[in-house]
Amino acid sequence: MIEFIQIGKSYSGTRVIDGLNLSIARGEFVVIIGPSGSGKSTLLKMINRMEDHDEGKILLGGEEIYKFKVRELRLRMGYAIQSVGLFPHWSVERNIATVPQMLGWSKDKIAQRVTELLQLFQLDPEQYRGRYPHQLSGGQQQRIGVARALAADPDVLLMDEPFGALDPATRSALQLEMKRVHQVSGKTIVMVTHDIDEALLLATKIVLLDQGRVVQQGSPLQLLAAPANDFVVDFVGRSDRGIKLLSLKPAVALARAQAAVAGPSLPPETTLREAVSFMTVHHIAQVNVLDSAGQHAGVVHAADIFAQGT
Repeated sequence: MIEFIQIGKSYSGTRVIDGLNLSIARGEFVVIIGPSGSGKSTLLKMINRMEDHDEGKILLGGEEIYKFKVRELRLRMGYAIQSVGLFPHWSVERNIATVPQMLGWSKDKIAQRVTELLQLFQLDPEQYRGRYPHQLSGGQQQRIGVARALAADPDVLLMDEPFGALDPATRSALQLEMKRVHQVSGKTIVMVTHDIDEALLLATKIVLLDQGRVVQQGSPLQLLAAPANDFVVDFVGRSDRGIKLLSLKPAVALARAQAAVAGPSLPPETTLREAVSFMTVHHIAQVNVLDSAGQHAGVVHAADIFAQGT
C-alpha cells in the first residue's frame, strides 16, 4: 500500500534518511523505532508530505505521492500526535467531526460516525459527545484525538509518539485499546515510538532505524529471536530479551491437557511472561489457563516454559 523506494533526505547538508527502501502492506500495524535522530519522525511525516523527500519515490496505492494535491493526500490519512491538539472550545462531537465537515458530510452521517467511533473507543456516546476537552482525562483526550484521526475513514492512520505524555497506567490501557481497534478496523497504521515494549506489543511489523537506514525489519518475534546484529540486540534489550520473547507467546499454547489444579485460572490472552510472573508472585509451579470460550484449557507448568527455551 505504501512503498518507499531509495528515499533520501538531508537538512543543511546533513543526511537524515539515506537510501531507504520499505514496503507497508494494507492492514499492517508498522511501528518505526530507533534512537534519537535516527529519522523516525521524518520518515513518518514524509508519508503525508509534512516533510518532502529529496530523492527516490514514495508510492501510495501504486501512485507517487507528488501526484496528489497536498490537501487531497492528507484527507486520505489520519494523523494523531502526542499533544492531541483538540480544539478546547469545541465539543467532543465537533472535534471528531473536523474532517468530515471539511468533506461536506451531512449532519446525520457525521452524528452516526461520531457515535460509531465513541463506541469503538468504549466511550458512551450520550455521555461524552457533548463534553469539552477540559472535562476529559488525559487518556480520554487521547482516545478522542485518535477517533478524530479516524473520523473520515482514512486509508492510513499515522501516529507520532501518541501515548508518550501519559502516565504508565493510562498508557498501558491505551496501548491495549489501540491493539483492539486495529484488530477490529483492519486499518493500515504507521506509528513512531521510542518505546521498544510498546512496539513489541502493538506491531505486526517493526522497522528499526539507525542514522536514516533500516537496520532490521520484521515481526516482533523475528527481531527478538533473530536479531541482525549487536545494535539490534542492544536496542531490544540484551539483558531481558528472553523475557520479552515470553511476552510474545500465549500461555495456552504451552498448557498441558490435564484436569484443573487447585487455584485460580488465568484468562486466555495471558502470555508466558505473565504466567511466569503470576507463578513467581504466588510461589507456585503450575497454573490453570482458560480458552477463548472461558473454559478450562489446561495447566501451564513453569518447568515446561523453561525447558522449551525462548
